[in-house]
Amino acid sequence: MKPTRLTKLLNIRYPIIQAGMSWASSNAALPTAVTNAGGLGVIAAGPMYLDVFRNTVREVKEAVEGKPFAVNLPLYRPEADKFLDVIEEERVPVIFASQGGPKAHLARFHALGTHWIHVVSTLEHARKAAAAGVDALVVVGAEAGGHPPANGVGTLVAVRRAVMELELPIIAGGGVADGYGIAALLALGADAVQLGTRFLATREAGVHDNYKQAVLATGIDGTTLVGIRKLPIRMTKNAFARDVLEADMNQQDDDAYATLFNSSSLRQAALEGDVERGKVELGQSAGLIDDLPSAAEVMQRLVSEYEAAIHRLVD
Repeated sequence: MKPTRLTKLLNIRYPIIQAGMSWASSNAALPTAVTNAGGLGVIAAGPMYLDVFRNTVREVKEAVEGKPFAVNLPLYRPEADKFLDVIEEERVPVIFASQGGPKAHLARFHALGTHWIHVVSTLEHARKAAAAGVDALVVVGAEAGGHPPANGVGTLVAVRRAVMELELPIIAGGGVADGYGIAALLALGADAVQLGTRFLATREAGVHDNYKQAVLATGIDGTTLVGIRKLPIRMTKNAFARDVLEADMNQQDDDAYATLFNSSSLRQAALEGDVERGKVELGQSAGLIDDLPSAAEVMQRLVSEYEAAIHRLVD
């Protein structure tokens, strides 16, 4: 795989990023495996306690032996400033941030040599983050699990437009589970590709086995976008999702809708294994996944598939 602006910036071998996923990568095992296989592993700080987070950062740092790794931090979360302090103290080389403005933090972390990558789901937010001075962007399309753009714009269009307009490196996210998808997005001009659902379905991912089995059971049309009136989530079409979609159809009043929406959580699915009433956040790429290998095996496959895709075009 040819070097890109992003691989050169972060000093990683492959332009492959493991998405920061609450609980799935809120551990040392998954980020370590991805980084040691030549990609960029990302610790998801979102649901972690501060002391556990610090210990996990130190564990990953020791296990990767100087290779780059990252932390994903939603800036809106309680005690975000304390987590940023830990990131500074532990000299984490890369930050992936979302759901908050980066401008107030950039000088502090750039002075340390830490690269700040901002995750965005709309072109408007991409422009603002680029103007603020971030080092790179993750541009997420509608196919992505978790919180994709409510406007429904797909990855191919969102990423291509960002590449056309913005000068900084672009990481594409949404709808990719293999090396063929990586080749397609790099051909659009992306500098790297972020994969979430594919790494969720690995042995190192720190979620309940029921959640992993839900990935395998979900077809390409097996996810839906729920909560348009609140914070849109792409997830499986389980009992909870059906109830929310029915509430949308019936124009349920705001209070009742909020009560219903807040009756379920990602934790319920990820840790407790309730895949019928919990928020089983998955991307459409779940329909391309049918096994639970190790993260290192996934990395090897992604590179081989990418090479096969390129050879198919040029031979």
